[in-house]
Amino acid sequence: MSGALTGGVLGLAVALGLGLVLTRAAAIRRPRLDDRVLPYVRDLAPARRPAAAAGSSGVRSSATAVLGPALRRAADVVERVVGGAPSVRRRLRRAGSALTLHEFRVQQVQWGLAGFAVAAAYGLLRAWSRPGNPLPLLLACAGAFACGVLLRDNRLSAQVRRREEAMLTEFPAVAELLALSVAAGESPVGALDRVVRRSGGELSRELGNLLARIRTGEPVAEAFDRLAAGTGLPVVARFAHGVAVAIERGTPLADVLHAQAADVREAARRQLIEQASRKEIAMMIPVVFLVLPTTVLFAFWPGLIGLSLSY
Repeated sequence: MSGALTGGVLGLAVALGLGLVLTRAAAIRRPRLDDRVLPYVRDLAPARRPAAAAGSSGVRSSATAVLGPALRRAADVVERVVGGAPSVRRRLRRAGSALTLHEFRVQQVQWGLAGFAVAAAYGLLRAWSRPGNPLPLLLACAGAFACGVLLRDNRLSAQVRRREEAMLTEFPAVAELLALSVAAGESPVGALDRVVRRSGGELSRELGNLLARIRTGEPVAEAFDRLAAGTGLPVVARFAHGVAVAIERGTPLADVLHAQAADVREAARRQLIEQASRKEIAMMIPVVFLVLPTTVLFAFWPGLIGLSLSY
């Protein structure tokens, strides 16, 4: 092969490679459809997944494809045995979770299998060192599975409590901001939008979901009534009912919000005083049972030693 032909082939290969690189770069730089649409539906679009979660989606989808049918059947069995589907749905709603009832049951099965694996590993090691009757080990594995299932349910209840405590802490500030926005002349929906954009937290996210429903066409009063029915906090329920009534009847909304924020702060102050009183009683336990006996012992021990030496 001549040098000119070799140079031509190499030049063609380099040109094709550069063309492929430039084509791919142009395709990467071209904005995708969701990137062009999401800014206009930002209130309705779910949160974007982080890059780490997107990177591990392949492994997760493969595991789901292999073990998914068995997990779904086990979740159906757990649903029939445990029951309480309305309570679980209500707690998932109050926890702000995107999980469905079936997905939660699948997670319960996964937690139960983790407990079963730990108990089975311990049982195998124990049987390897000291062989015996396998029936207690099988019962321990079954109990570990049940404990895993119940532990996931208990964790959901703990998530509900933490979220509602955070919402109760954020409520006075959010109510004051809404009252200031309404008093400045904004409409309730405009004030809600301003507060959601300027604040962050569990209550702000809940109000953001409410604002998204309003922008999809749901009436404002009905959206607040649904918020009142779905929350587990009486304070937030009263707030939602008060806003709904104020919008329907045209009553002053700023005064209602200021009064509710003051009530919540007063309730938090009373709760803090009650907690302090309970802590004061608990602090007496080490004083009475530890410090006081030690003090009495140090006070009387030299006298007892002196009496014993005198005799």
